[in-house]
Amino acid sequence: MDDLNLDRVDSLREVILAAQAYLEEAGVWFGHGTDNALDEAAWLVSHALGLAPDFAEEALSHSLTEAEKEAVLVLLRRRVKERLPAAYLTGRAWFAGLPFYVDERVLVPRSPIAELIASEFRPWLAPERVERVLDLCTGSGCIAIASACALPQAQVDAGDISAAALDVALRNVREHNLEDRVHLFESDLFSALAGRRYDLIVSNPPYVDTEDMAALPNEYRREPELGLVAGSDGLDLVIPMLRDAPEHLQPEGVMIVEVGNSAEALNQRFPHIPFTWLDFEYGGEGVFLLEARQLSDYHTDFAEAAKRL
Repeated sequence: MDDLNLDRVDSLREVILAAQAYLEEAGVWFGHGTDNALDEAAWLVSHALGLAPDFAEEALSHSLTEAEKEAVLVLLRRRVKERLPAAYLTGRAWFAGLPFYVDERVLVPRSPIAELIASEFRPWLAPERVERVLDLCTGSGCIAIASACALPQAQVDAGDISAAALDVALRNVREHNLEDRVHLFESDLFSALAGRRYDLIVSNPPYVDTEDMAALPNEYRREPELGLVAGSDGLDLVIPMLRDAPEHLQPEGVMIVEVGNSAEALNQRFPHIPFTWLDFEYGGEGVFLLEARQLSDYHTDFAEAAKRL
């Protein structure tokens, strides 16, 4: 692969197109905020130049200085040589239409749960009746913060076992001025949340199984393993979560959990349990919903499965 050379390009448009070709030739993996080389090139180039990602079209004719070209080269070379997701290079990701700070202490936000938040969790909940929300395995805090913005009357707890991730989440809580409504807990699932009950428990926990983990592209390996790995079938966290959830849900509450590619393993483990698998208009799968009543009805099944982990 040839190195990126910007000597013969001048305008912002030409630089972005050269960056696109460089990323395509390098075979980098997309999936941390973009799904194609052109969008990622525009994102990285605009960041290097201090432009907003949604810069005006007129800026495309802007001629770059040698110093600006060098800033672009440094960023693009890191993207290719280190296989760092663009979000880590820019320190910024978007989720549910909101900006979040991210670094290598947390996963890059990308859950389809954002679509549920945008709909205020309708029709599964009456949003005006949601008073308390829990986001388990919160990572950057994106689900907790976006939920607080969508449900302005609700108090939101956010738990994670990683103190490092919670440092990132705290920064995001402060950036969104939600210190009075989003409360962070260092917690191994529900361990630090005794006695607390919620109208909604939502989670995007680690769910990558052993086989999928071995096949992940390099970009995903730059993310914290703690946020990905979940045992041979991807269910090492989900099953204890299901077992303990009834103690923390209000009688009319619901639980929504993303399990991604481990959905098949979950259905195979519990073929008789009526998981509601949610559909998404903008892509994504492997997210289930269970009502508090269902979690209680099948508590014995989840408890027995947890003993075998």
